[in-house]
Amino acid sequence: MKRAVITVVGKDSVGIIAKVCTFLAEHKINILDISQTIVQGFFHMMMVVDLSGMTADFSEMADGLARLGEEQLGVKAQIQREEIFDNMHRI
Repeated sequence: MKRAVITVVGKDSVGIIAKVCTFLAEHKINILDISQTIVQGFFHMMMVVDLSGMTADFSEMADGLARLGEEQLGVKAQIQREEIFDNMHRI
C-alpha cells in the first residue's frame, strides 16, 4: 500500500471537507484516516490516504490539490508521501 499524508490549513468556510474529499474520489484516492479541528475560526485537517488506486501522476495530483486549496477554498492544501513525512518529522 502506498500511503500519503494530506494537510489542509486556513480560515474555516463551508465545504472544505466536501471539496477535498470529492477531489480525492475523482483521483481514486482512498481516505484511511481523517482528523479535523476548528479553533477560533481556523480550520486544520489531516488525512492519511492510500494512493494504490490513484489515476493521476503524483506531482500532477499534488499540484491540483494545492490549486484547489488556494483558488477555490482559500486554504493551504498539501500532500506528502508517507516516507517523506516520516523523515521530516523524525526527532
